[in-house]
Amino acid sequence: MNLPDSLRFVALFVLLYGASAAYAIDYVSVSESSAILYDAPSAKAKKLFVVNRYMPFEQVVTLDNWIKVRDRSGALYWVEKRVLSNKRYVFVLSPLLDVFAEPDFGAARLFKVRQQIALEFLESTGTGWIKVRHQDGEAGFVRRAEVWGD
Repeated sequence: MNLPDSLRFVALFVLLYGASAAYAIDYVSVSESSAILYDAPSAKAKKLFVVNRYMPFEQVVTLDNWIKVRDRSGALYWVEKRVLSNKRYVFVLSPLLDVFAEPDFGAARLFKVRQQIALEFLESTGTGWIKVRHQDGEAGFVRRAEVWGD
C-alpha cells in the first residue's frame, strides 16, 4: 500500500507522539510527615525505610491502595497511596544550589539551597530550567539537571 507523502508524515507524527506520551513520567511526593517504604504492597510486608515529607518519587504502578515508586537511585518500593500527593517536589542534588530570578545564569541570585532540600516544582520553562518555590515562599529558577523529581 503506497501512501502519499502527506499521509505518511501524519502517520509518522501520530506514532511518534503516541510513543512519547507512553513514556511520560508521573511524579508523586510524600504528603504526610513521614512514609514507610515496603518491599511489597502490604502493611505486613517488610518495612525497608522511613522517608520525610516532600520526598519525590517516580510513580511506576498503582495497585488499589498502594503505589510502586522509584527513587532517584532507581530502587523500587511500595508506599501506601494515602501518604502520597500529586503535588510535585524536587530535591536538590548539588551540595549548594543557586536559585535565580530568571532562567539564566546571568540573572540575579535570589538565594541558595543545600543538598537534599525539597523545593516545590511550579513549572518547566522547556529550556532546561524549572521554576521552584522554597518552603518559605520565595520562588525562582534552577537548572533541571541540578534537581531530581521533575
